[in-house]
Amino acid sequence: MEQQYLHENTLVRDVVVRYPRTADYFRNHRIDFCCGGNRPLREAADESSVSVEQLIEELNEFTTEQPFTGNDYNWAEAESGELISHIVSKHHAYLREELPELQKYVTKVARVHGDSEPHLLEMQSLFGQLKHELLEHTDKEEAEVFPKMVNSDLTADAAVRAKLREAIEALEAEHDTAGNILKQIRRITQDFEVPDHACTTYRLTYARLSELEEMTFTHVHLENNILFPRYE
Repeated sequence: MEQQYLHENTLVRDVVVRYPRTADYFRNHRIDFCCGGNRPLREAADESSVSVEQLIEELNEFTTEQPFTGNDYNWAEAESGELISHIVSKHHAYLREELPELQKYVTKVARVHGDSEPHLLEMQSLFGQLKHELLEHTDKEEAEVFPKMVNSDLTADAAVRAKLREAIEALEAEHDTAGNILKQIRRITQDFEVPDHACTTYRLTYARLSELEEMTFTHVHLENNILFPRYE
């Protein structure tokens, strides 16, 4: 797919797979490219502040100015084993390290400021749900699903692939749950907008939540839009 073929029926995920840096464009326009990537641009435009015509025009400009080059690593071209290793070593490792640390910040900010800013108490509750979901999810992938994916590359057994597809559907549903929690956190924090009176811990908490959202969306994109379709 070359940039001149982008049109209103082009799937969001196809754009990001072919041009990985368009993820930044979609993020900036609050367009879900991971859990909501399997839909045409015309539908994606409905949740943004731009028309589908403007969306396509700007994407064409973006891909012209920042085209895919041989120096970029295109995970769509990687073998499944390599992609899985990348997901585990970068994204799963990040979650296991970051989530417990970020929990401390979220808890402290809610405790100190929650009485006067009750949305922080809701943020704390949502983050607890998100942490549980993501850590349980990564454990399941590594223990149960990823090994089956690697093994299924070596077999055409229909029963094995059918069970794998069922497992993938469950993982995608979990992605949806985590994505919805992240959207709720962004909503109640008003796009991670830090109030003027915020202390350093408050500011750092919002910054790290924003980074967690970005990393998680990239993580889900690699799975939903590149890895999982290979087994469906």
